[in-house]
Amino acid sequence: MAQPKGKRLKTCLPTCTFHQPLSGKQMEIFEQDDVALPRVAAYFRKITQEEEKNAQTLLDYQTERGGHYCPKNIQKPRCESVRNILQALELTCHQWKTAASFLEELYALSKSLADPHTASFVKKRLLVPKIERIKVAGDLITNANRLGCSDDGEMSFGEYLIDRLQEELKPSA
Repeated sequence: MAQPKGKRLKTCLPTCTFHQPLSGKQMEIFEQDDVALPRVAAYFRKITQEEEKNAQTLLDYQTERGGHYCPKNIQKPRCESVRNILQALELTCHQWKTAASFLEELYALSKSLADPHTASFVKKRLLVPKIERIKVAGDLITNANRLGCSDDGEMSFGEYLIDRLQEELKPSA
């Protein structure tokens, strides 16, 4: 009798044969049937959409002010796959801190070049919301650690509790 094929990932992107998950390990997606953390998945989906909107806002502002977008290669994270909430939050928080440092540099540059309009735009529309998200992610990391979520890839009851009880993950009305 042949072994059944593994679960098919919920994605419309073609799967890369080079980056297939190793046998015995699962690639973590918070909407899988065996994980089922719908509020966590919705939180990360909402954050992704907001980040895309903020990036487009910055590009539109740059174009409006006569600038040009110069694309550069972005290094991919050191982590190949995310296996639990704690790891996802830590990776997200680290990336947001890096982005916030770039926004702080942009803010300081616009202040030094006597461009108060750009400084105000960067601070109010991009930097302050990013810092608030970093604080929320830090609070979620603290709560995950308190509830016993580990970084070893094992699912725990703490992750279920975070998904069900954490106020930050509740859907907005």
